[in-house]
Amino acid sequence: MKNVLYVPLDDRPVNLDDVIVQGRSAGIHVITPDRTDLRNRLDTQKTASGTTLLSTSSPVYGDTAKIRQYILDHAASADGFILSADMLAYGGLIGSRRLRTDAGGAYPAYDAAITDLLDVIREVKQAYPDKPMYVMDTIMRLATTSFAEGLDLAVYNESRNFMLQPRRSFAQFEDILSGYNLSPTGEYGSTATFDKEQYYKSRAHKFKTNRYLLEVLAQEGAIDFLAVGVDDANTQGVQINEIHYMEAGINEWLGGTDGQNPDRAVILPDADGLGQSLLARMANHLYRNGATTRYTLEYFGPHGSTLTSPYEYMNVHQNILRHLDIVGGEAVGDAREAEIIAITAADQAPAAVSRMADNYARSVPTVVIDCVGAGAADASITEALLGSRHTGALLGYSGWNTPGNKIGLALGMAQARYAYIVTEIDAAALDLAVNAHGSLLFKRFLKDYFYKRLAIGEIRTYSRAHSLYQNVATLADQNMFLFNSPEDYAHLQAMLRERMQTLTATLAGACAFLNGGSEPARSIRQINGGSWVFSEYTSAVLPYDNPDYLWGRAFEITLNPQVTLQE
Repeated sequence: MKNVLYVPLDDRPVNLDDVIVQGRSAGIHVITPDRTDLRNRLDTQKTASGTTLLSTSSPVYGDTAKIRQYILDHAASADGFILSADMLAYGGLIGSRRLRTDAGGAYPAYDAAITDLLDVIREVKQAYPDKPMYVMDTIMRLATTSFAEGLDLAVYNESRNFMLQPRRSFAQFEDILSGYNLSPTGEYGSTATFDKEQYYKSRAHKFKTNRYLLEVLAQEGAIDFLAVGVDDANTQGVQINEIHYMEAGINEWLGGTDGQNPDRAVILPDADGLGQSLLARMANHLYRNGATTRYTLEYFGPHGSTLTSPYEYMNVHQNILRHLDIVGGEAVGDAREAEIIAITAADQAPAAVSRMADNYARSVPTVVIDCVGAGAADASITEALLGSRHTGALLGYSGWNTPGNKIGLALGMAQARYAYIVTEIDAAALDLAVNAHGSLLFKRFLKDYFYKRLAIGEIRTYSRAHSLYQNVATLADQNMFLFNSPEDYAHLQAMLRERMQTLTATLAGACAFLNGGSEPARSIRQINGGSWVFSEYTSAVLPYDNPDYLWGRAFEITLNPQVTLQE
């Protein structure tokens, strides 16, 4: 089994637990710093007067010094590295966008504490030049973080709307830094709920880090591949000059074309899918020497080039192509290695399922992306997929959150799995890996639809109805640790666990998994030349006390079902 040292964006399951399971599905042992050192949390303290919440405070960020030392201590035992610059330098994603009173000094000597942390990348690469070093970074999003360091939802809404307004176009680095507040014709006015100058200082500091990673570490070869995700974006606003600058930097410093270089660096809308995408690239490198996987891309509904999310600056088709660049694939007109089915209209789900069944019959591995559901999987698409026994054989699937997230999770899952099953021959290793893959595929449906579309509504309703404070009652579920009583929080945990047991049984009984009928649902265990070897789904359980509100909010839960398959 290969060992990959992984420093996640934060400790939310999509960035940590799921990447670990994805690694097992591809025969990779994902080693990470201690979870206490990766711990990220929203505000953990509050002040109140009666039924009025006055303030929140005391978020938790990762321990950057311990993470840096962990990398050095374990570098020798790793076959490759996937490191989040946000976690390494700032203690995680929310730490990287906290408001600042100081933007740092002049680039490149803008902050010795930050660059010293980042320079561990160079130190490790110099010590182990033949081990792949992949790094993920993010362009700071438009909005602040709700309920971190006292910022509330009103701040989030105002900051996103304010930073979404068009900015004057600049190409030079210093002009971008000094032009954050400039509209195309003048200057923007004051803000009511937050200090925009502190926000601009945060942007400037993070942008300097973006440039340092690209111009210094990637250009000199300390980073073999850099994935830059643009978190919570739009086609206009304060990010656009930064995006164009990074695209120009990829062209100038890394020999890219049109702002991308599939061999060195890619920038695209995503954040939470980057860990899984880079693990797929790692698996492809470790098992297939980076061989490119040829995918056919089929849309069931409008073509992806016509669809752009209000939270992204790139259309769905471009986003899929750029994610393929990350994982080690390419879209071609007539491929038979694998196919991506992107469902962009709910009424096309039956046709998509028919295509999936046809691919199964022709031994074409398939990935499905639900591009219809906003934030959660679409009900009619999910129903159609779960009604087919061929769904259990998918190499990848997602219906969760933004298009970029969905694409990154589905393609990352699929490419890592493909790289493994076309190369591995050991029976015991294949047993462990197919169980991990089945568990991750099962989880995608259990979370993306059954929790995010069904159960979460019940949780939110109860939390809001039992808020301790009238002024946050409509959003109590965003920080249930603070806004609900200990007794109500315990009740919410029990609600979650009981509901997810029921939903796990419902999902397990679908044709896609344990109820395939006379022809049972199976997963691809191995691809041997042109033939497939299968394993059959035999059980699916969710430990009763596993589901929990990791960050104390309804939006994100731990959820680790355990699925077993037999050859």
